Amino acid sequence: MTDAGSITFLDASQIEQRLKGLDLVRLMEGAFAAFSRGEAVVPPPGELLFEDPPGEVHIKYGYLKSGDTYVVKIASGFWNNPAHGLSSSDGLLLVFRKDTGQLAAVLNDHGRLTDLRTAAAGAVAAKYLAPEQIEAIGVLGTGIQAELQVQLLQAVRPCRNIVFWGRNRERGEAYARRMRDRGFLVEAARSPAEVASRCHLIVTATASSEPLLQWSDIQPATHIACIGADSADKQELDASIIRQADLVVTDSRAQGRSRGELWHAYRADDAAMSGIVEIGEIVSSAVNGRTAAEQVTVSTFSGLAVQDIAIASAVLSRS
Repeated sequence: MTDAGSITFLDASQIEQRLKGLDLVRLMEGAFAAFSRGEAVVPPPGELLFEDPPGEVHIKYGYLKSGDTYVVKIASGFWNNPAHGLSSSDGLLLVFRKDTGQLAAVLNDHGRLTDLRTAAAGAVAAKYLAPEQIEAIGVLGTGIQAELQVQLLQAVRPCRNIVFWGRNRERGEAYARRMRDRGFLVEAARSPAEVASRCHLIVTATASSEPLLQWSDIQPATHIACIGADSADKQELDASIIRQADLVVTDSRAQGRSRGELWHAYRADDAAMSGIVEIGEIVSSAVNGRTAAEQVTVSTFSGLAVQDIAIASAVLSRS
């Protein structure tokens, strides 16, 4: 770590060192609970969308009412980057003193903290919503979240079998090699429907703009962790899944009104949105998670600044 005046600068390797031993699932549980209790100020995110090359930049920011800092996070995803030997995600976090507005820290993580907190959110959802016994984890996608979601799930639903689907054969083969190197048994499926037919825990981690799964694909006793649809132009699940699932959980009802699966299913239907549960309410025991074995549950998260606040604070507090 270097210090320029009162500003702390941490690069990716320094941040990685501080992440060792950090319980990311528990950290995200606390962040979600704080948000749903009204303890965080989190304005709507900003975003930039690009067509050529395809990509996006999300700007998320906020603070905890009891904290002494506020955080501004810039995170990007450019889907063609792996073909050029680059990571598809990048970004950094800026931490400011809440009493003066002065810059306190720069976390130049290149998107790593965003990737990890996103994966940990999927694990939090699975902890409360997924069936207790999992024979195989289904994955739609072959990118960073397709890897990290499975890895973080091991803390709550240990399972070494993966059935995955991806659009690009070469990227799929590379994904399978990476996961086998980590000790997983990996099989490629011919379609998203095949993944759903073989798995009761499914992670959707794509940038799809059209539904990949239909209600008729989904077995009873299934949990779907929908990670990819974090903006209004994305959709991984047909709206019928959201409408017919026994329980649909999000990170923020307010944020879900304008993006992702909830936007496509309900648009401005306030009555329908009122039936959506926030994961922070479940963590806080204000609402039940899965209550019956045969239930179909869905978690659809678009990512909250409170997650970035929590992980940035945790990193800065460690040495």
